[in-house]
Amino acid sequence: MRTRRRAALAGAALGLTMPLGALLPATPASAHGATMMPGSRTYLCWKDGLSPTGEIKPNNPACAAAVAQSGTTSLYNWFAVLRSDGAGRTRGFIPDGKACSAGAVVYDFNGYDLARNDWPLTHLTSGADFQFRFNKWAAHPGTFRTYITKDSWSPTRPLAWNDLEDQPFYSVTDPPSVGGPGNESSYYYWNAKLPTGKSGRHLIYTVWQRSDSNETFYNCSDVVFDGGKGEVTGVGGGSNPPTTPTPQPGMACTAAFRTVSSWNGGYQGEVKVTNSGTVPLNGWTTHLTFANGETVDSLWSGTYTQSGVDATVKNASWNGALATGASTVFGFTAKSAGSATAPAPHCMGS
Repeated sequence: MRTRRRAALAGAALGLTMPLGALLPATPASAHGATMMPGSRTYLCWKDGLSPTGEIKPNNPACAAAVAQSGTTSLYNWFAVLRSDGAGRTRGFIPDGKACSAGAVVYDFNGYDLARNDWPLTHLTSGADFQFRFNKWAAHPGTFRTYITKDSWSPTRPLAWNDLEDQPFYSVTDPPSVGGPGNESSYYYWNAKLPTGKSGRHLIYTVWQRSDSNETFYNCSDVVFDGGKGEVTGVGGGSNPPTTPTPQPGMACTAAFRTVSSWNGGYQGEVKVTNSGTVPLNGWTTHLTFANGETVDSLWSGTYTQSGVDATVKNASWNGALATGASTVFGFTAKSAGSATAPAPHCMGS
C-alpha cells in the first residue's frame, strides 16, 4: 500500500513542474483573470480575507456572507468567475440575479450575487479618465466590455440585466499588459472615460470574451461616484484598505511540489519556489489546495495558515528575497484521512 501511494504521489508531483498557470485546480478553463481596478467583488474579498493579519477570514460583512455561502475556495479562485460556454453572451444566457457569479458551474460563486449595500467600494469621479486593470492570471487574446448600471439600480436588490445600460460605455480588444501571467501582479490595462452624469452607488460590469475560445469571464465591481480617484473602502475592517498594485514588468514566480516520503495517514512534501520573472522578488506567497482534506501538521522555512482544503504559505524572514532565476524550498508534513494526493500549488511574487 505504501509503495502504491508513494508511486501515485510521485506521479502527481511530475505534473507540478509545468508553468504556473497549469498549477491551478483542474477545470475546463484555461484562462483566468478578474477586474483589479475598479476591484471586482471576488478580488477585493480575497484581499480582505488575507489582510490585515493574514488570516483567511474576511472582515467585510458582505464578503463574509459570500464566503459563508460559497466557501473559501471562492476566495482562492477570485480569478475564475467564468463560463466555458459563454461566447460573450450575457442577457438571456445568464439568469437575472446571477450576473455576478455568471451562474458558474466550475466553482461556486453564488455568494457574490447577494444583494447588499456593504460590499467593498471603489470611489470614482463621473466623467473622469480612469485606468482599468484586469488581472491576467493566464493570458489570452480577446475583448473587454464594460457596462454601468442605470440610475434606477439599487444594491439592495439582485442585479438584473435590465439594471444595466444596454450598451457598454467602453470596449477594447487586446489591450497592453504588464507582468508575466500566473500572479496577482500582472494585468491588462486601458484608459477610458467614465460615464458622465453619474452619482452615488453604481456597479460596473466587465465581460472578458476570449477570441480563441468560447470561454468568457464576468465581473461585478461596486463603485460610488463621489469625486474619488480609485480609493478603496470596506476592506480590512475599514482600517487597512488594499493599495492599488504597482507591479514591475517581468514579475513572476512558479511553485513545484514533490513528495519526500509517505506513510499510512500522511506524508512529507516540499515545494520549490522559483523567481521565473525578469526582476528580483522581495517576497512570495504560495497557495496549496489539497484534494482529499489533508491538514498541515508542521511546516518549516515559511509561515502558514490553513482554512479547509486551502493553505497559504508566506516566505520566512530570511528567504523572501529571490534574484531572477533563484529558488528556495519550504517543507511540510500533512495528515491525510484518505488516499494522499499531491496538492496543487501556485504562487505570487511581490
